[in-house]
Amino acid sequence: MTSVFPLSPHPSTPASTTTVYTGDQIQGIPVVSQLAVADLAPGQHHRVYFQGVQMGSGQHWYVPVMVAKGAHPGPCVGLVAGVHGDEMSSISAVQRIMAQLNPAEMAGTVLAAIGVSRPAVEYTQSWWPTAQGGGTPYDPNRLWPGDENGDTAPSRHAGLLWNRLFQPNLDVAMDYHTVTTGSDFALFLYADLRQPAVRQMAELFPVDQVMDDPGLAGTLETAFVTANIPALTVEIGSPRCFDPDKIALAVEGSLNVLKQQGIVPGPLGRTAAEVSTIFGNGLASIRSTQGGFLELLVDLRDPVEAGQPVALQRNAFGDVVADYHSPVAGVVAIVARDALCEPGSRVMQILYQRDQSQG
Repeated sequence: MTSVFPLSPHPSTPASTTTVYTGDQIQGIPVVSQLAVADLAPGQHHRVYFQGVQMGSGQHWYVPVMVAKGAHPGPCVGLVAGVHGDEMSSISAVQRIMAQLNPAEMAGTVLAAIGVSRPAVEYTQSWWPTAQGGGTPYDPNRLWPGDENGDTAPSRHAGLLWNRLFQPNLDVAMDYHTVTTGSDFALFLYADLRQPAVRQMAELFPVDQVMDDPGLAGTLETAFVTANIPALTVEIGSPRCFDPDKIALAVEGSLNVLKQQGIVPGPLGRTAAEVSTIFGNGLASIRSTQGGFLELLVDLRDPVEAGQPVALQRNAFGDVVADYHSPVAGVVAIVARDALCEPGSRVMQILYQRDQSQG
């Protein structure tokens, strides 16, 4: 088995983190406002609801949390799904990983948070809707690590999860997503490959494509990496539905990470090397210049050359009003699936290898 990559200490982890039960139960499951996995009995599965931010009515949003606590000590790996509410394959992948774990055979812990952005999940939409401003929406993956005393409910929610669930417990993390509604994505990783531990994780996934990504402020992945918790983002195809083939591969890669960490026994499954994963460090975007009906000339995972026609638009009479060409040589990572396309909409994104010597 591949050796376990070294883990960095968490200098900001509270020294006396304990589990705080609120005394409430939801459908027989206890509610916590803070969780310390060290307090949980080893060799067992555990379920709690994490008490998140309050709604305008004063009730709370509750996040389902599952913990597989190994019979023997070891690292704690976090699985996060549903940061965006329309990303159903992310939730299914995490559920399937947890269903395969036997705590009696584990050395370490796996903590899963399911449907993190509760109101977004309830409405199967990407952004978190608030009551303020007539329903101002916020992107919940631009708010991490959040602020318990922040100016918005989703920022406070992120702060509670970060301070009382994620940061005190996790040594490694994987954040599961899909593309947003109206588009489609290959099986794809965002990973800061400058980090040796993150690179090692990424190479364990049998995915279509990996982007060497230095990170984007406010994303959960970047918050983890900044806190010395190796992490990557797993993108599992289409929104609002289950993509069984991509889910299965995402589960296989995730279990590889757990095996490589020594948390679960068994040989590694397929890895990036075995499925010829394509690595790149740039994602070129093509956006529509006209309104019209979009026709794709290439699809996900197709290789393209610089200048190659990749899409066109027609007006209501069927006339071609715009055509689009790839600005780079690379492979198609994201495509629009909505046929009606307004000016400025994303048509396509192409993963490519940027010449870093040219800046």
